[in-house]
Amino acid sequence: MTQTIFDLVNAQEIAAYWTTAAENRIPYLGATLFPAKKQLGLDLSWIKGHQGLPVALKPSAFDAKASVRDRIGVKKVETEMPFFRESMRIGEKDRQEINKLLAASNRATLEPIVNRIFDDAANLIDGAEVQAERMRMQLLSTGKIKITTEDRVSYDYDYRMPSTHKITITDADRKWSSVETANPIRDIQEWQDKVEEDTGIRPTRAICTRKTWNYLLNNKAIKLDMNPVGGQNIIMTDRMLQQYLSTKLGISVAVYNKKYQLEVGGPAYLFFPDDVFTLIPEGTLGNTYYGTTPEESDLMAGNTDAQVRIVNTGVAVMTYKEPHPVNVVTVVSAIMLPSFETIDSIFIATVA
Repeated sequence: MTQTIFDLVNAQEIAAYWTTAAENRIPYLGATLFPAKKQLGLDLSWIKGHQGLPVALKPSAFDAKASVRDRIGVKKVETEMPFFRESMRIGEKDRQEINKLLAASNRATLEPIVNRIFDDAANLIDGAEVQAERMRMQLLSTGKIKITTEDRVSYDYDYRMPSTHKITITDADRKWSSVETANPIRDIQEWQDKVEEDTGIRPTRAICTRKTWNYLLNNKAIKLDMNPVGGQNIIMTDRMLQQYLSTKLGISVAVYNKKYQLEVGGPAYLFFPDDVFTLIPEGTLGNTYYGTTPEESDLMAGNTDAQVRIVNTGVAVMTYKEPHPVNVVTVVSAIMLPSFETIDSIFIATVA
């Protein structure tokens, strides 16, 4: 039986290709702190924040289907949850090449073209995980998730973080960027004490970017504490500082400088912002909940002629045929939102 383009490019093959590649990658930091979890639908009553209470959505957007762009990068907001969806078509040139090579049974030349198409489709799946990481890092740096629509309506997912566990250092001499006068060790101890006093849990981990970490590497008080005689002359390394913080404060710091792009060739943005230092407790902090997308719902109900596969817990990959011109359309969609049951036990500081 003669193969067609639909035998080569379909949801099953794309899902298998992405899954194989993903097995060899280091996961995002947020994915380890908020492991993926699946549930049918995705009602906000399942997404917990402060003291296990439901997350508030302000303003209300029930049953809204507003077009959304940037800030968190979603395409639509449907019912209570952010809904992400993008699609791609095979270009005419690649389609013609595939048809020509299929007719000639030239598998060796065909494979690189198909792999390039799979790479493009895999980028859509990767984009869903980028959006999840952006939401998780917004939570860890602000305690909220913010989505802004084209008509500038803002949707704030308020996780009700205790206001006493957030601080912005305004005194110029106390800002960590003032490495000659700041005392970050005193600050971190105070924040750890505050969380422990309020919750009984003492944060033992922290997250910051390379820029914020460098404030600590160059801090005068830290260097003098490590070497009172010639502290100013000490050549600090990452390992030395990690060991010092572990001994002095009992914390380990993840220096997280991963970046993403909103579009190919565009500027790169940090997932976690500069000048923020977040203290977190041991263990997982919550879950990244994946709901049921329309594509997955149709698959479950048997109401579609398209091919649908689920990857990465809840990301739906759908392919369907276009008869004229003959083509394959790939659609990737996800409905997701993190929970944050441990939000009472973190502390967020804007340090510079």
